[in-house]
Amino acid sequence: MAQPRILILGAPGAGKGTQSAKITDEFDVDHITTGDALRNNKEMDISELDTEYDTPGEYMDRGELVPDEVVNAIVDEALSQADGFVLDGYPRNVEQAEELEDMTDLDVVLSLEVGEEELVHRLTGRRMDPETGDIYHVEYNPPEDPDVEARLEQRDDDTEETVRERLSVFHENTEPVIEYYEGEGVLERVDGEQAPDAVWEDVKETIENAV
Repeated sequence: MAQPRILILGAPGAGKGTQSAKITDEFDVDHITTGDALRNNKEMDISELDTEYDTPGEYMDRGELVPDEVVNAIVDEALSQADGFVLDGYPRNVEQAEELEDMTDLDVVLSLEVGEEELVHRLTGRRMDPETGDIYHVEYNPPEDPDVEARLEQRDDDTEETVRERLSVFHENTEPVIEYYEGEGVLERVDGEQAPDAVWEDVKETIENAV
């Protein structure tokens, strides 16, 4: 079986990272995220793009938003180096979705479907161990060690106010991407509220049927 080219979509907390890791192992493909692609190509020469800076790293070092055209070039570079992949975190808008069509032919577009309140519950329940950086969840994945449990902290971006703002941004920018792929007839919706193993069985079967 040829290595599949997969796009995975879903709101923050939908489980994209968990499922992408399983896809990577099962189908021997690269997991390409926008963040990793940016970090891996910080010194890439983008001077021909006529942007303010000549490398992506200059935007990142200044804490500035990397322009779409730079992100597009970096994703294109990352995809060109991969035989198969699961792409996560791109495209974030319809313009990027149209750019992606020029970069590669996708075998399957997955959308992990999770209701708003469940997403809030998942995200606001996350806690981090400040000493190790490990992530736990107060309900789904609490630490066994009471000393670890005592020092867990909630990250600023996991408070309910911030979570609802992140979801609002997702709905505004990325929901149209899901509708775009649905209109193209290539979207496969997966119920992301099931247990992770059940979600994985659906994801795996969907990919196998597509390639």
